[in-house]
Amino acid sequence: MRLTAHFKSEEFRPQIEKDLERYREKLSRWLKHYNEDLVSLHLTYEKHPRKQEYTVSLDLRLPSADIPVSATHADARFALRQAFDELEEQIKKHQGRLRRDYLWKRRRARQASSRPESGTTEPGE
Repeated sequence: MRLTAHFKSEEFRPQIEKDLERYREKLSRWLKHYNEDLVSLHLTYEKHPRKQEYTVSLDLRLPSADIPVSATHADARFALRQAFDELEEQIKKHQGRLRRDYLWKRRRARQASSRPESGTTEPGE
């Protein structure tokens, strides 16, 4: 997976890069069926100039889809976590659509019948 990161604020860069590597490994487990050269992740991390607020934008580009996600929070690391959690949910939804999970209905569980089977004998007979 190719990773491109744009830091518009250098405030928490070492911590964000450390967390980013951990999330990248987690994403690679979800995307192991894709060719590594065709998957790219673009990250933009910025601090709002007037507020104590951080914005993280992620754009995951797969051969079959482009998944954009963004999160805003007062804590920089928590904003990154929210963005990656949302990205993980979107990946699960996308892979479900590719597998066409909506076409496969689950069978109902059989109900136990109250009659004994014809081939068995009851005790005492």
